[in-house]
Amino acid sequence: MQVDPATPLTAVGKKGYPLESAGEIIPTLMPLGDSGILLRFADRLDLNANAAAIDYARRLQSRPIPGVIEIVPNLASVLVRYDPRRIGYAVLSGELRLIDSNTPDGAQINSHEINVAYGGEDGPDIVAVAGELGMTVPTFIAAHQARLLKILAVGFAPGFFYCGMHGADLHVPRRADVRLSVPAGSILFAARQTAVTATPVPTGWAVIGRTQFKNFDPSTNPPTRIRAGDIINFTGAP
Repeated sequence: MQVDPATPLTAVGKKGYPLESAGEIIPTLMPLGDSGILLRFADRLDLNANAAAIDYARRLQSRPIPGVIEIVPNLASVLVRYDPRRIGYAVLSGELRLIDSNTPDGAQINSHEINVAYGGEDGPDIVAVAGELGMTVPTFIAAHQARLLKILAVGFAPGFFYCGMHGADLHVPRRADVRLSVPAGSILFAARQTAVTATPVPTGWAVIGRTQFKNFDPSTNPPTRIRAGDIINFTGAP
């Protein structure tokens, strides 16, 4: 499925959940050493700032600046890495300020369906999560799948991605302890977000299931299928 790129997205409801636009957000430029600039759209996760950061990164990727070697959108910022032998900070920061992050960039937004095996050995925390929310496990699974979610960021580990936001009734904190490693394909849940691993990683998030969806293949270019701004539809049953 493809989504109209003229429609800015945060979370899209299967039954008409309202969309939010990025609004006018002017990023703060911060130098990172002698070969990086961080454009910060907010100092914490904010859906409007996240939308603006993703739009900005896509616009910059579609109109490359000579000397820029990497563009990395994050939850509320964009990292721009550059070769200082080809372009200096002053020139690059001036170019970056000319990019408008507050109108849709026209890029295609892709939709992905991810089938999840919930609970059991694949999701050892799902009973505790459902109980903390005052739900049965089937009710929690239905609530987890009730919204199409936006990819907020790709990163932390190869192919790892964050999805959000779930409704306010699905807020649980991170776990008090950290698992040293969970396998690739683990479905993680906390703070109204779902994250999906593509490699074994440590985590303090609840593990509620697992998927066979693979978002990291170092033999392909690009090595990931998911981009920030894409849409995710979770399906499956325990």
